This record gives sequence, C-alpha cells and structure tokens, in this order.
Amino acid sequence: MLSRRRLLTGGAAAGLAVAAGGALGVYEGWLPGRVLAQEALGLNGEDGVVPDIDTGPVESGSFVSDARLGATVRWHLLRPPGSQTSDLPLVVALHGLGWSIDSFLPGDLGVPELLAAAVAAGVPPFAVVVPDGGDTYWHERPDGEDAGAMVVDELLPLMAERGLRATATDRIGLLGWSMGGYGALRLGGLLGAERVAAVAVAGPALWSDADEASTSGFEDAAEYREFTVFGRQGDLDGIRVSIDCGTGDPFYRSVEDYVDGFPDGADVRSSFEPGAHDRGYWRRVMPAQLELLGRA
Repeated sequence: MLSRRRLLTGGAAAGLAVAAGGALGVYEGWLPGRVLAQEALGLNGEDGVVPDIDTGPVESGSFVSDARLGATVRWHLLRPPGSQTSDLPLVVALHGLGWSIDSFLPGDLGVPELLAAAVAAGVPPFAVVVPDGGDTYWHERPDGEDAGAMVVDELLPLMAERGLRATATDRIGLLGWSMGGYGALRLGGLLGAERVAAVAVAGPALWSDADEASTSGFEDAAEYREFTVFGRQGDLDGIRVSIDCGTGDPFYRSVEDYVDGFPDGADVRSSFEPGAHDRGYWRRVMPAQLELLGRA
C-alpha cells in the first residue's frame, strides 16, 4: 500500500496515477499543498460560535519574572459567573506565538464566553489564568529565559496567594493552542499526574523531524532533541489528555504521529476533523475541551 508521505514516481503509468489521484493526495496530506487546497476548496468546516452570554469577573495583574530574565509578565485571571472568588480549581492557558493575552478578554477568542456557557450547562466551575510567555515556546531557551519555569515557580504560587487551588499539593489543568499547545503537553509531562489532572490542546505546534522544526522555538537540532515531546508521551501517564487538530492545519500529520506514539491504554481523546490552524476551528472544539478540564 502506498505510504501517505510517498510521492508517486516512475514511468508513464505512474504519471497518469499522479494526475488522477493528485487532488485526493493533496487532501489526504501525502502530496504538497494540502493546507492551501483545503482552504481554497472550503473544506475546513464551519467556524465555532462565541455565545452571547454574560461573562464572569476578570482580574489582571503583572509581576517581574526572574525566570524570564526580568521581563514584566502580564496575566489575566478569568472566572465564571456566580462562582466564589476563591477555592476554584485552576487551568493555566498557554497562548500561541505572537499572541497578545488580551485575546483572552471578552469579545475576542471566546474563552470567557465559552467558560461561562460550560458552567451554565453543568460543568463544574474553574478559573483560567493566562500569562504572557513571550515567544519562547514555553521552555528554556539558549539565553536562559524559561517561560515554563515562570509558570511553575512564579505564576502558580501567585495564584495560590489569591485563594485558587494552585499550591504544590494541588492538581491543575493545562490548555493551549499552537505554540501553547506544545507547551501544555511538555509542562504536563514535566509536572506529571501528581500536579496535572488534564491537558487539552488544539493545533499544537509539533514537528516530528528536527530538521523541520521552527527556529523560533528550537535554535538547532540539539535544542529540539532536548525539549521535544515526541518519545515522551508516557510522561503524561495518569493525566487525561485531549488533542484536537484540523485536517487543514500544517501540523496535522505531525500531531497524528504524536498521538500514535501514546502507549496502549493511555487516557487520550483525539479528533482530526476538517479545520484550519485558526480561531474558527479552535472555537469549535473549545466547548469539549473546557468540559473535559472541568470534569477532570
């Protein structure tokens, strides 16, 4: 059977096969151009809808981060309507490359609205904190900046001071998109099941090949090998994991490979449906992600 990644080659007969099967090959991802073709052909499905609903309180603040080499880290803390101001379980949401954390305020990505809708539908309430991790890919970089350490060593103790369940003996949830999806999977594996109850990611920025990895996140192959999540799926043992990726997402095939690498019996829910690497798709899958996090 022809591999999905192998190009059809050979003589005239093979050339005819390429012509006949080219459109299917592009769509299935083993010929170049799948992402652009899916978008052009309108194959990415419907955008998710942000509900028209009252949102809960938003608290904002900042701190100077030693882990981020003196950078001022802004954060937003989102709570669902009607919940107590303290003693809520906490989910840390990790943003994508180039994002502003103000995207998590009401009227944008839809996290406050979809959180309010989830709790109104019966999902146990929880709070979501969104820190500014810069463009560091949530791991230690060659200059020593480490946004992942900022989350664990600085942000979580700060949230615990506000009465949230974020102490060293509490279990948290992790949520992420694109660069933040990778970061959530990595942090979940580092902290383990004693600290993390669930990880939910959409369109995580994953590369199965060091030579293809973005230099924004991995300066060279050595840095990739040190911080890759491939081959480390077992570190998430005991954690509920949810992974959604659109078939029109450029990371689709690498995310498939990553999911295939989980050991048998792992508590992993994955979906690969029509969708792009964009907010329309991420809004569509977010209700299921928030429900999993709340119930975990």
